[in-house]
Order: sequence, then C-alpha cells, then structure tokens
Amino acid sequence: MTHPIPPGTRDVLPDEMRELRAITERMRARFEDAGYGEIHTPALEYEEVLRRGEERAAGARYRTFDEQGNVLALRSDMTIPIARVVATRYADVEPPLRFCYFARAWRAVDRGVGEPREFLQGGVELIGIPPPEAEAEVLALTIAALEEAGLRRHRVGIGDGSLYRRLLGALGVPAEAHPALLECLSRRDLVELDRRVAGLRLADRERELLVRLPELRGGRRVLEGADGLVGDAVHGLRALHELLEECGVGDRVIFDLGLVRQLGYYTGAVFEVYDPAVGFALGGGGRYDELLGRFGRQLPACGVALDVQRVHLAQAAEEALGG
Repeated sequence: MTHPIPPGTRDVLPDEMRELRAITERMRARFEDAGYGEIHTPALEYEEVLRRGEERAAGARYRTFDEQGNVLALRSDMTIPIARVVATRYADVEPPLRFCYFARAWRAVDRGVGEPREFLQGGVELIGIPPPEAEAEVLALTIAALEEAGLRRHRVGIGDGSLYRRLLGALGVPAEAHPALLECLSRRDLVELDRRVAGLRLADRERELLVRLPELRGGRRVLEGADGLVGDAVHGLRALHELLEECGVGDRVIFDLGLVRQLGYYTGAVFEVYDPAVGFALGGGGRYDELLGRFGRQLPACGVALDVQRVHLAQAAEEALGG
C-alpha cells in the first residue's frame, strides 16, 4: 500500500538531514559573523499583507482561512515578511538593519514541471544602505557563505531588473505587451521573445536592440559597449563591479543584461547564483527600494535567498567531479 505525498514535496531522511543541517550551520555562522541577526516569521501570513508586498505573486500562494474568516497564505519567500517586520517592529530603529534567516517557503507550480513546491531557503537582507555598497556587501557575503558550505565553483549572475522595463518604455512598446515579453526573459525563452518582438510595430534597429540585449552575457567587457538607452543601468553595474573587485570576488561575477526576476518588487540590480556542476540556479535576489515603503517605512534594501537543498546538490556534484 502506498501513501503519496503532495507533488513538489519530499521526505528528508536522517542522513540527508544531517548534511543539510551542517550546511545551514556553516552558512549561519558566516552570516552572524558579518553582523546579520537571525530572524523568524510565521509560515502563515494574512494574504492582504502579502498582496501589499507583491500583488502578482500573492495569487500563487497556498491559502486557507482562520476562525474569523480571514484569508491566510503560506509565505513564498522571506523578503515580504521581513519588510513587514521592519516597518512594524523596527519603525524607530536607525538603519542599517541586517537580517539572516533559514526558513521553509511554498510556491504553487504547474503540474508536471518537476519544480519543488516546498523548499528550505537561507538568505540575508540588508536594509538602509544605498547602491552599490549594499549589493557589494550582500554578494561578497553570499559568495563567502557558499564557500563555507563547501562550494568552490559558484558564480553570481548580475543584471538590472529595471533595465529591460525601462527600455520597453523608452521605445514606446505598449504597456499591455510588457508582461509577456518579461515572462519570456524570466524563462530564458529567447526564441519566443524574438517571435513576440517581431510582431511589434518598431523600427528594425529597435527590434534588434530588444532581441540582442538579453544575449549580452559575460565579464566586464559586456558593459563596455552597452550604453545609449541603457547607459544609466550599465553605469551602476560598473560601479558595483569595482566594489566587488575591492572585495576580492570580482572574478566570480557574470554580467547578464537579460536577467530579470519573476517577483515584481525588484527595482535595480538583480542576482542569480550558479554552480557549473549543476544545471539550475542555486538562488537569487536583488535590490527592492520600494517594498518597505508599501508597509510604511521607506528604506532602500537588497537581499539574496538560496535554496539550501540545491546548494547541497551542488556540493555533492562538485565532490563527484573532484572538488
């Protein structure tokens, strides 16, 4: 007799649990040494709170009701709950504020895609420091924490979450066409992006810019020829790279001008963490300067969240490849 569990969830047995615990303890120690205090928030939040943070993503959360009929939802990340905590529990505390966390989150996925619905996140949030200093601190700490966890080949992809949106606006692309184009970018479906751009009423040069920009990926040289309509964003990425060089992690950076994140609260630099030993991202994050203002305290902020189980898989894959 079989007793199934919901798709996208899994049992974690003692051997794997011990290994996951070791990874989280090493990462936690690195975060706390850097001044990031660990925080915990409820798995269930009022749905209206989550919608205040991110209207589009709130519908993807698992929902239930409390005894008074209020709609509750399982969190899909820790960033929105931490924004709520900062606005309510730290309303009079002078920034900067530094938090780390290790917590489970849940996201609804389409059937058959093989993506997890429940996962363990570990991450940091830095609140109250403007760019690019905050991004440099967060990324350098993320790279160091993964080294503590046993990884040696990891890299960070860096883009600007507002770059492509601003480009669409500057070229006069109708607002109703933006979501589909951005969805193609988030899936890295450049074939579908090309098809949709071809249907826009734009000059050939403008269509080519929309198609070619997401293909710009690599080291600092990628930024050298990317000026014009995207010059401001590229200038910020150059400044960030200089700080990362000073931190000694400039060689871990891959610039990706087509990088966007699915969550809509990102306002500037966005990140994805990779390891060539595996074929999936280990996590990501970025700058979200408007999110805390939705809860009543306007502060700049950025952060990164890592999928701890994916970090574990990458660690094992690296060991299998010889470190």
